[in-house]
Amino acid sequence: MAQNDLHALLLTQRVWSPEVTRLPPFDPETAPPTPLPLFTSWFAEAVDAGQPEPHTMTLATVDEEGRPDARIVMLHGADPDGWSFATHSTSRKGRALDARPYAALTFYWPVLGRQVRVRGPVAAAPQEESQADLHARSTGALAAALTGHQSEELAGADELRRASAAAWDRARENPTLPAPTWTLYRLRPDTVEFFQGAADRAHVRLEYRSTEFGWSRGLLWP
Repeated sequence: MAQNDLHALLLTQRVWSPEVTRLPPFDPETAPPTPLPLFTSWFAEAVDAGQPEPHTMTLATVDEEGRPDARIVMLHGADPDGWSFATHSTSRKGRALDARPYAALTFYWPVLGRQVRVRGPVAAAPQEESQADLHARSTGALAAALTGHQSEELAGADELRRASAAAWDRARENPTLPAPTWTLYRLRPDTVEFFQGAADRAHVRLEYRSTEFGWSRGLLWP
């Protein structure tokens, strides 16, 4: 088979191979009344199962012209105030969130056949909190933030190497340097869906919905 025969290659692919995936049973009747404890439990189980980079997630936004976009970012935290992530406010996603402050997050943990989907309004944290979050991270994270210009056009790889090297030097010399456009965002969920795959395709989808009276729960057809 030619390696560039995409259609043929796609036909050979399978999901949830028993050699690498375990599909645990999930009884939604035993789920907690709010989504955060279940998310925390599932995240810990993904880590224990050896899921690579379980803290990465797809962030989907819509820009000022109504065009959708998506990319992979890291989860910085999840608590009663929401699911948090960070980026430059001047980046493409930062501008989209400024124009339309509503987003969706998707986690995929194939070692357990699980997905978690979170949707809701997004708000920026105060600047001092954003900087504290950045400075609690690695020197490399600060250097990347100090490099700046995220989503802007780049003239060439040499320009990036020079800017990155200079940012690394600044980050090492002063680990508390501010990155003014670096912003911590929090998504406060309207809905949180937990998907558990099943070998017989009778997948379980449990959706939590935020209401004025608290959280409600319901099942969705797979």
